[in-house]
Amino acid sequence: MSEVYPALELLNGAKHLRSLQPPAKLCVFGDPIAHSRSPQMQNAALKECGIDQQYVRVHATAEEFPKALRALPEAGFTGANVTIPHKISALNTVDRVDEHAQRIGTVNTVVVEGSKLTGYNTDGPGLSRAVKEEFSTDLCDLRVMLLGAGGGAGRAIAAQCAIENCERLILLNRTYEKAELLAQELASQSNKQILAIPWELSAIRNQLEQVDIVINATSQGMRDTDPALLPVDLLSSKLLVYDTVYSGGKSRLVQDAEACGARATNGLSMLLWQGALAFEIWFNRPAPVEVMRRALLTRD
Repeated sequence: MSEVYPALELLNGAKHLRSLQPPAKLCVFGDPIAHSRSPQMQNAALKECGIDQQYVRVHATAEEFPKALRALPEAGFTGANVTIPHKISALNTVDRVDEHAQRIGTVNTVVVEGSKLTGYNTDGPGLSRAVKEEFSTDLCDLRVMLLGAGGGAGRAIAAQCAIENCERLILLNRTYEKAELLAQELASQSNKQILAIPWELSAIRNQLEQVDIVINATSQGMRDTDPALLPVDLLSSKLLVYDTVYSGGKSRLVQDAEACGARATNGLSMLLWQGALAFEIWFNRPAPVEVMRRALLTRD
């Protein structure tokens, strides 16, 4: 994987980032961030379109992130992506928020406009396109169980499901109160059932009979040592499984689902589509999606 730059580099004027060839003018913020494949995808798109810019990884802690984000205009940046755990912080740091991002409640894409920052969210639409591509069906036709409804990606996916009026939405989070609060908040955006349940085996088992797709929006599964999200005996061949985790090949959840005969996939397609949509926001032109897809499938 390519280099990770500290947030301090931006806070100190980004002299090194400016001196790169091409100069770094786009980045992804996260903690952790070394696993991100966004640079290989976005740099392939920039090269294909003849744009003299480079996209890099920036590691920022929760304390560093708001100042590092605010430093983008002075550093001459075009924009940025934002990943775990900064998406809600980004919403509160930018100057303006796109209507869709405001509705979702998190920001994962930032555009620099003069000295101002505008926030967008491409996670939800990216997930929607990924599900259509992977399973040849639309969110609106599915009954969804979402694992990890408390974080930035989970919130965006839950909101997208509500916006598209999916047939049923079951929210789970380790902190039940967060899922319950989100279910209440989203109820006004859909005329279908939105329900929060405790992360308990009996509650999950009771609901899985009325679920078509399980979506994991937690970060669990990024490491080989992570425990199973769901016991294998809860999975079945009738389920679709989408795991937004994409590092390290097939996650434990994807492997377990496939072993049960379920159709399952990791989050590379969501990464692709949210990245393509971000590219289109930054440059107001179509993204070279197939070029980006090939780059994602090649380790840098």
